[in-house]
Amino acid sequence: MKARELAAEFPVVRLGTPALEAARLLAGQDLPGLIVLDEHGYPFTILAGTQVLRMAIPQYCQDDPALARVVDEPAADLLLRELGDRTVAQALPPDKRELAVVAPDATVLEIAAVMARTRTPLVAVVDKQRHLLGAITLDALLDRMLGE
Repeated sequence: MKARELAAEFPVVRLGTPALEAARLLAGQDLPGLIVLDEHGYPFTILAGTQVLRMAIPQYCQDDPALARVVDEPAADLLLRELGDRTVAQALPPDKRELAVVAPDATVLEIAAVMARTRTPLVAVVDKQRHLLGAITLDALLDRMLGE
């Protein structure tokens, strides 16, 4: 089976999309991440849900999770609102990671290798013109590999 057969439509965001909107999209559809498009509409990177969390969680809690105990539950429930006007671009790690992308004719093993190498549960399927054809999630890939 080839990537074009496994690829499915997948929500995308742009670099200027509000981070809170991206968080709502991630949560509302139970997504492992989002494909981020650049200003030309080409895949730029994958935004993992954990990157949005990193932006919302106070640094002292990330540095020492024991300090998270001092934040009461009502305050913790409001943390994502701390994203304010920040954008998806601001949620991305400072060092640009390799884009998890495969060609439409990539095999299941090639897709798995890209996921493993890039440590992302989401791979974009892109044609020679750099147009996004769809995405393959880890769940869909494992279902195919397990024959389910």
